[in-house]
Amino acid sequence: MPHQRTAYDPYPKHKPTPAEPVIVHLRVPPADGVIQWHTHAWGQLVCPHKGSVRVSVPGMMWIVPRYRAVWIPPGIEHEVVMLGEVDFHVMYVEPRALSLPLDACTVIEVSPLLRELANALADDAMHQEKRRHAAMALLIEEIREAPTLPLGLPLPTERRLRTLCVAMMEEPGADRTLAEWAPRVGASARTLARLFHTELDTSFGTWRRQLRLARAIDLIGRGVPLADVAIEVGYANPPAFTTMFRNALGFPPSYLVNAGTAEDT
Repeated sequence: MPHQRTAYDPYPKHKPTPAEPVIVHLRVPPADGVIQWHTHAWGQLVCPHKGSVRVSVPGMMWIVPRYRAVWIPPGIEHEVVMLGEVDFHVMYVEPRALSLPLDACTVIEVSPLLRELANALADDAMHQEKRRHAAMALLIEEIREAPTLPLGLPLPTERRLRTLCVAMMEEPGADRTLAEWAPRVGASARTLARLFHTELDTSFGTWRRQLRLARAIDLIGRGVPLADVAIEVGYANPPAFTTMFRNALGFPPSYLVNAGTAEDT
């Protein structure tokens, strides 16, 4: 059964300026809350401090855990959904201050220094102007140097393919073939395979792997043991899950477990 979502409209929303190019707020929304579709005139980074969020823009979705942040350029319509209990930093950014793209979202890795700078700057916690500007400059440099990660999940508009993708998102661990899914959406396996390529420029197998990766990152961020995560996303053999994860991101899932543990100490 879907979660009951509570609409959440966060305040304050101080606009960044060339003199104050990054404004940081700590948001504490209700569990399973949703910031409904909207746009900003400025860029923003959404960086979970606890839990994970799901960020959607037209045609794409990201699940973002607490050691990652998603960049949303100005003018791009987006929705932010809390996956359970969440608090997060949002950094409103003067777009010219960064080298991040102005026409597409991306996910960046959040270093311990970047996180601590966000904590220090949140809601004007650092009142001494000289120190605040120094911290802001260092925060911008950390964002510029942050590695990007391929965690986006493209979403289709074609009715049959979207029905399939939504069903798969509800059961990311299902091992059904495309032929087994096809009767559920009223299209042949051949038609669905073609739609994956024409609508999403990918294959059924690649899209499912990205879905499982997104779900796994969310579960790891919630503290679920890796063996249970592997089963949840369709890998009865944990080493096979670790191999898939490492091939996709360049590091094993244990890296995220260790990162979260280090930040909690």
